[in-house]
Amino acid sequence: MSKVTISIIKCDVGSLAGHYIVPKPLFDVAEKNLKKAIEESVVNNFCVFNAGDDLELLMVDGKGEQNPEIHKLAWDTFKECADKASQLKLYAAGQDLLKTTFSGRARDGSRRCRNGDRGTRL
Repeated sequence: MSKVTISIIKCDVGSLAGHYIVPKPLFDVAEKNLKKAIEESVVNNFCVFNAGDDLELLMVDGKGEQNPEIHKLAWDTFKECADKASQLKLYAAGQDLLKTTFSGRARDGSRRCRNGDRGTRL
């Protein structure tokens, strides 16, 4: 059985009416980027969702933990979403993007799960 890595990386890229919800145009940008990543065999599968005003990227790959290619994909996606949020004049556009260049990891707080990890039950 091959190893599977699941990454969930989040970012507050901009929202409607304060810290409320991620608008559809930002979802569209993220889904476009992750569909392209599937075509280029960067990820095997993905899900884009939100938790309040945070855009969440769940990505499945076989590249192992802390893979720079996966983190760069997330960074580039969040950067493009923040740019779109600025164009749309959304609240707090790019709030979680404290730098302007990718440094190797999208966010120090990202979490990755491997086959067999149980995670936390809520």
